[in-house]
Amino acid sequence: MQDTTFNEIADLALRHTGQAFKASKGYLMEARLRAISRRESFATLDDLAHCLKARPNPRFEKEIAAALTGKLTRFFGDRDQMELIVSHALPERLKTSTTGRLRVWCAGVSTGQEAYSLAMRLAELDDSPLSGAEIEIVGTDISDTCLETATRATYGHYDVQKGLSIHRLMRHFNRLDTGEWDLKDEIRERVSFRRHNLIEDAGSLGHFDVIICHNVLSGMLAPMQAAAAANMSAQLLPGGLLFTAKTENLIGLVDGLNPSRDVRGAFARNNNNGAVAAA
Repeated sequence: MQDTTFNEIADLALRHTGQAFKASKGYLMEARLRAISRRESFATLDDLAHCLKARPNPRFEKEIAAALTGKLTRFFGDRDQMELIVSHALPERLKTSTTGRLRVWCAGVSTGQEAYSLAMRLAELDDSPLSGAEIEIVGTDISDTCLETATRATYGHYDVQKGLSIHRLMRHFNRLDTGEWDLKDEIRERVSFRRHNLIEDAGSLGHFDVIICHNVLSGMLAPMQAAAAANMSAQLLPGGLLFTAKTENLIGLVDGLNPSRDVRGAFARNNNNGAVAAA
């Protein structure tokens, strides 16, 4: 891959998703675009870049940008945080709800494992205030391909091996003749999926009691991280909480979005402030 090709594709990713590619990550770019290159019969990424320049296609550009985003996900990836959400964050939010309804947004959900993990955990609750609550889980991602997989909710053996116990696998999935595992309807129906780009306004999604966003912001440049954090912060209900991966730090990105005083590892928004912090 020529340097000009790398720079052109890296710029495309930055403009569309805020993702930043270092020059040393050319191999990652090639790996993530391999399926598209094969489908479109491009021998190299140089050919792909030439096509983009010769025949501009906004829809194709968005598909490429989406393919370049990270897809790091697994079932029950952060068990401690999941238990904190289920045992504390959501029950506390339920106490303040006048309708008995709660909303959770799994942002950058990739192929759905994170959202479905929460749905499984909620289905397993017996003696909990959440047992009778109406909890809506919304998963969003920029990739149509990922969302199709998430909606289909059929996973290969390698996917279910990561994070699922045998007990959960047998309880919540059906084994298909193909050897794949199909999530049961009672879990599938607890989650809905929509396409959304985190660096764009999220007002159409509505407001949420809890937002979960793992392993997305860390791949962005700081200004784009701030924009995405501000967009999520704006959708938090008063008293709502935003959870990120343990390695992702939002301190200083958005004015008024600060570590929660009550819930370890979560961020809360001041009701009168959610603007991007000054550089």
